Amino acid sequence: MNNIIEIRDFMQPELDVYARISEGELLSRNNPENSMFIAESPKVIQRAIDAGCIPVSFLVEKKHIQTQAKDILDRCMEVPVYTAEFDVLTKLTGFKLTRGMLCAMKRPAMKSLEDVCSSANRIAVLENVMNPTNLGAIFRSAAALGIDGIVLTNGSTNPLYRRAIRVSMGTVFQIPWTFVDYSDKEGNIHYIEKIKKMGFKTAAMALRNDTVNIDDKKVMSEERLAIILGTEGEGLDSQTIALSDYTIKIPMAHGVDSLNVAAASAVAFWQLSSGNISR
Repeated sequence: MNNIIEIRDFMQPELDVYARISEGELLSRNNPENSMFIAESPKVIQRAIDAGCIPVSFLVEKKHIQTQAKDILDRCMEVPVYTAEFDVLTKLTGFKLTRGMLCAMKRPAMKSLEDVCSSANRIAVLENVMNPTNLGAIFRSAAALGIDGIVLTNGSTNPLYRRAIRVSMGTVFQIPWTFVDYSDKEGNIHYIEKIKKMGFKTAAMALRNDTVNIDDKKVMSEERLAIILGTEGEGLDSQTIALSDYTIKIPMAHGVDSLNVAAASAVAFWQLSSGNISR
């Protein structure tokens, strides 16, 4: 029997995680042992549980308890399930629930750079990519198009923000990822150098004259390749480009000089994923 609790008091402290604590506070890197994230929709929650994430509680629209939420709830019989009608939940959370279901989960331990890179042939590096929608879309493309892992600089948005998780369709739980400092405390060792030491050639996507196209045979033939994408608007830092083995671009028509970072990632991943996916 599930632990079903009908919501009668919005101020129940158990509901703070859904109503009164910001996502930034939930995901605090300063307190990782107590930090949480919110997963939204049954498919995303299922992928999170399959990846080993631990549910703390569920928030479920009443009509879904015996329908699309049932399989998940049956796997988590001891976890509290707070429920109400759709309008009540919208008022509580401040937004309309996707597929009528949220889950508060404990944040998993952060993987190391070595964990992400050790067995990878193709990784994506996201330098200060801040828009959670773009971040989620990049993860979804990475999962679909043969990328083995993702490394984010500390200026990037956390992949466990609710919107990033939702846009990724839960692939943030399938693709290994980690954060890396831009440089060491003395400002000397750039993260690109750390990735190179792990055996990767690095390819910076940038709008410059001294570039090669993403279908360059030498780039495509690299056994291990890190594809580096920059922040929305400004792109990659000049030092990142200078330290990279290649500077690459997507050839475009009609005078278009750039693509959204999420769209550019999908094109690059498809071209450069080598034998990681079936053609």
